[in-house]
Parts: sequence; structure tokens; C-alpha cells
Amino acid sequence: MAAEFTSTKLNADNHLLLDQPLLRLPQELARRNLKSVQRIVEREKEYVLPALKDAAKASMSNEQTPNQTLATLDAMISRMQGLKRKMENLHQEEKKIHNQSRKRIQHLEQLYEIPSLTDVKYDHWSRVRLDRLVVDHMLRSGYTESAQQLAQEKDIENLVDLNVFVQCQRIAESLRHGETKDALQWCNENKAALKKSQYNLEFELRLQQYIEMVRTGDRTKFVDAMAHAKKYLTPYIETQSAEIHRAAGLLAFPPDTKAEPYKFMYDSVRWVYLSRLFIRTHHELLSLPSRPLIHIALSAGLSALKTPACHSAYTSPSSNPHSTTTSVCPICSTELNELARNLPYANHTKSSVEPDSVVLPNGRVYGLHRLLDMSKKVGSLQAGTVKDPTTGQIFDESDLKKVYIM
Repeated sequence: MAAEFTSTKLNADNHLLLDQPLLRLPQELARRNLKSVQRIVEREKEYVLPALKDAAKASMSNEQTPNQTLATLDAMISRMQGLKRKMENLHQEEKKIHNQSRKRIQHLEQLYEIPSLTDVKYDHWSRVRLDRLVVDHMLRSGYTESAQQLAQEKDIENLVDLNVFVQCQRIAESLRHGETKDALQWCNENKAALKKSQYNLEFELRLQQYIEMVRTGDRTKFVDAMAHAKKYLTPYIETQSAEIHRAAGLLAFPPDTKAEPYKFMYDSVRWVYLSRLFIRTHHELLSLPSRPLIHIALSAGLSALKTPACHSAYTSPSSNPHSTTTSVCPICSTELNELARNLPYANHTKSSVEPDSVVLPNGRVYGLHRLLDMSKKVGSLQAGTVKDPTTGQIFDESDLKKVYIM
């Protein structure tokens, strides 16, 4: 009984290894919201305090008429009212983030109240997590409307990052269509954080703007392109000198050039590259995994099941109408085959192979006792023959060979 309890006891900490982004993202959003508040307050402070001091000084020295002083004060009041509206919006956003964090913490706390994997509460919690992983995968794949509908139907809108991925996909899509405006605005909003990024997104965007100016072939545009390069590209001379030199050389090559690397710089595939670079940078800044969480979860499970026999040329039971078994190897299934292909094999310290294993002429291995028992249950077989439960083939018992595990 003790051994059975140990095997079914739920280890909440291990389960939460996959759910770290669930709390990291709201924390990052709250930090960014606080930075926005600080930035706005500092900007208004730098304007209002000197303006108020100048207005008081001018009023005391009779340099302004009372009406002019009142107009100055009205302008400052109007500006403060604008600041109040901005602060109220940011406050509402902060409340929304805190509410989302509270819902997520409550969801994770439920796991610590479940004693066993066999508890019905664990089935419910696992179903909610599966729904979250599916929504995450759909959002990353661009199926935003379907993801929103699923999240709404399952009542897990506070447990998924709809707005974050919708914004990400919108900007990525604009880049695929040859627009840099939204991406550059995003870079401007996250300028401080981008300084610590391993990716050079803003530089690549500015480089693409330069390329589009040169692509026109208009000599006047060349002047604008050089001014653009001086303003936006030269600040990166220490880290991107090779790219900047190539950009300078681009002026001597037309868009239909066959010379590399200028041919690639003119190629429209760069827009796809920029779109993917933006997604990687976006996920890095918000501490989001680069791969869908459901792929990470599946990879862990598939690696635990994978053996050298997987990815074989033999037909899986799911595609054989004569098979008498309904079990399907997840790794051999068409849905998960490619995902599992590059995963490591499971490290099994104990063999689960049946001790009386035999191999059939078609290469399949079964336990002799189990094979004979299944053949008897099938019936209508000649004496001394067995039936492969997977392929339906019939073989003589004399063709079976004993298998020894090394």
C-alpha cells in the first residue's frame, strides 16, 4: 500500500516547472507598467515645476498681466488633467494585471491541495492546463480568433496571454507585408529593455528602411538613404561594422544584382526574417519560451517513451485494419512522429520486456505466452500456428526465435 501511494503521490513542484511563464509574464507586464508611470511622471515634472516657477516669478515682478498668468496656470492645469487621465488608464491596467496574477496563483495553489494523481481534482486541473497549452499553441500559430473563442468557452481568459500574443502577431504580420512602422514603435516603447537583448532588432529594421530607399534607384533617395544611415546605423558601428559596410556598398548595386551579399539584402525574404526576429525578441523581453509549451510538454513525455525501435519502417497498428489491438505508439503516430524524431532515447534502468520474448519472421517481438494466448482467443487457426496481433499475419510456431536481452 505504501509503495502504491508513493507511485501516485503528486509532486506539485515538478508539475510547475512547465508553468513558470504563467507568473513571469504578469510580473514583467507589471514592471513595464510601473516604468511607464515613472517615465510619464518624470516628463511632466520636468515641464510643470519650471513652468510654475517661471509663472510665479513673472507674476511677482509684474512681467505678466493677471490674464496672462491665469492663461499659464490654465495650460498647466490642462496638462495635469491629461496626466491624470494617463495615470488612471495605467492604474486600470495595473489592476487588471494584479487580478490576472491572483487568478493564476489560485490556479497553481489548487495543485498543492491535490494529494494524489488518482484524485478526480487532478483530472480537472490537468484538463485546464491542457486547454491553456492548446490556446498558447493556437496563439503562437496565428489562430487568434479560435484561441480567443476557446479561452472564453473554457473560462480561462485570465490564465492565457491573449492580448500579448495578439499584439505580437499583428506586428509580425505587418513586417511580413513590408511595414516597419509598428515594429519601430514597439522598439521605441521598449528601448531600455532592448539594450540588454541579444538580438539587434532595431538595427535590422533601420537597415531595411535604408535598403528600401536604395531599392528605388532614385538619386535623391540615395541622399536620404545616406542621411538615414548616418543617423540610425552609424551608432552601431562598434557591433555591426560589417553590416554597415555592406549597406554602404549597396549603393553601387542595382536591385537585380546577382552579387552576394547584396542580392540577399534586396531579397524580399528579409521581411520574413525580420518577422521571425521580432517574435524572438518579443518573447525574450517578456520571458516567454521560444517554443510552444505544448511542444515542451510533449517532448518530455515522448522522450520517456522513445526507444531505438521507434521511427521504424514497420506499419503502426493505427493504419492496419486487421490489427486486434487498439494501442498506438505515440512516437510512431503521424501526428507526433516528426516532433519525436530528434529527441533522445529514454534512459531505462530496468527492462520491461517480457522474459519469454520471441521474434516473428516479420521482425516483431512479443512474449511467447502472451502471443500463444492471443492466438487461442482469435480461434480458427491451425494447430502449431500463431497470429501476429498487429499485422494479422500467420506463422508456424517453428519459425519463432528466442530473443535474449543484452
